Amino acid sequence: MKLWAGRFQKEIDQKTNDFNSSISFDSRMYREDIEGSIAHATMLGASGILPKDEADRICAGLEEIRSDIDSGKLSIDPNAEDIHTFIEGELTARLGDSGKRLHTARSRNDQVALDIRLYLKKECAALTGQLRELIAVLCRKALLHKGDVMPGYTHLQRAQPITFGHHLLAYAEMLLRDVGRLEDAAKRMDSMPLGSCALAGTTYPLDRELTAKLLGFSAVTQNSLDGVADRDFCVELACAISLAMVHLSRFSEEIILWCSWEFKFIELDDAFSTGSSIMPQKKNPDIAELVRGKSGRVFGDLMTLLTVLKGLPLAYNKDMQEDKEAIFDAVDTLKMCLTAFIPMIDTMKVLPENMRHAAAKGFINATDCADYLVDAKGLPFRDAYKITGTLVARCIEKGLTLETLPLSEYQEICPAFDEGVYDAISLDRCVNNRKVLGGPAPENVEAQAGRILSLLK
Repeated sequence: MKLWAGRFQKEIDQKTNDFNSSISFDSRMYREDIEGSIAHATMLGASGILPKDEADRICAGLEEIRSDIDSGKLSIDPNAEDIHTFIEGELTARLGDSGKRLHTARSRNDQVALDIRLYLKKECAALTGQLRELIAVLCRKALLHKGDVMPGYTHLQRAQPITFGHHLLAYAEMLLRDVGRLEDAAKRMDSMPLGSCALAGTTYPLDRELTAKLLGFSAVTQNSLDGVADRDFCVELACAISLAMVHLSRFSEEIILWCSWEFKFIELDDAFSTGSSIMPQKKNPDIAELVRGKSGRVFGDLMTLLTVLKGLPLAYNKDMQEDKEAIFDAVDTLKMCLTAFIPMIDTMKVLPENMRHAAAKGFINATDCADYLVDAKGLPFRDAYKITGTLVARCIEKGLTLETLPLSEYQEICPAFDEGVYDAISLDRCVNNRKVLGGPAPENVEAQAGRILSLLK
């Protein structure tokens, strides 16, 4: 029976009922719905709105229903309109009139607003836990490879020497910001809306602060219209998840490049790769490719939420039922991606020799050559820059590198050069001397990884 059946003279059309129903996706919130109902019943009993013994009986019945669903003894009816209707109907079937009294001073509008906040608070904690695990993996990898030189890139062109550890920690910093955004989103959803009722509160003397305390909320919503109509927290969470997926997608792109024979900086474990149905030599980075592809799915979830909300008048509208599938999908997708991504990174094999070989080409020490002329010989940087550019052109013409270009060739272009230039352009020296805060020197990588690991604690 529908909770709103009294107003209507006949049953809703079955196809319309299927269209209207949300049980297929909101059933995942059954624990939160029961948790909220237990707190509500407890408050009704404590406030004298219901007799204390009846409130206790309702709570016991709800706990029994939760246990039965958890164990599989009770199956959620797929024909129910929503999870709230199913649980109240089951409670009434078990307790009779007491079950019907649970909904006193409550609407499904504030009930669903509560359930989704409770559910997403837990999911935020789970996602931040996974992100922290990935950050810790990156820090451990970075410490192992703090001195392994690789080319840094701009425009996907070899630019300057860095270390693999330094590169990994760039992603650790991005993911740290993602953790912060998820934690911020969790703070702003930490207000308890129950008591807003349909839109205008209630004449019953509710103790909303008690309900909030029982449910672990730090505050109660301050406006009954906003209490039932607010879904900002869904949008904010979807935005935080979208940015996390951007970072995973960028990282995936680099992993895909690094796995290729053209780079061959890393090799993924067989457990996180696939083969080809026709080309026996192939080892494909499918996990990274899927993560990169699934980012678009999450962006679509964010756009869905923004579009649903943009034209809604206050207070509740049925459009808002669309919030759950979008935000649930965003949460599930990030969780699934991280579940595969973390062990993929943890088990990948790094090939420092190949990175070093790539770094030896491409003139990525050209800036250091110019800096040598500035620091050791007192030339203005712009003059040093032009001289170094001329040297690079000479090397390309002769098929040489800055390390193999004879000193006589250096001095032909600028007499100020001496043997010290070869030490100045050594790749190890180039990296080790970049000790400025945030730079790639191995000691910096070690300190940065240590700082991040301490933050995670």
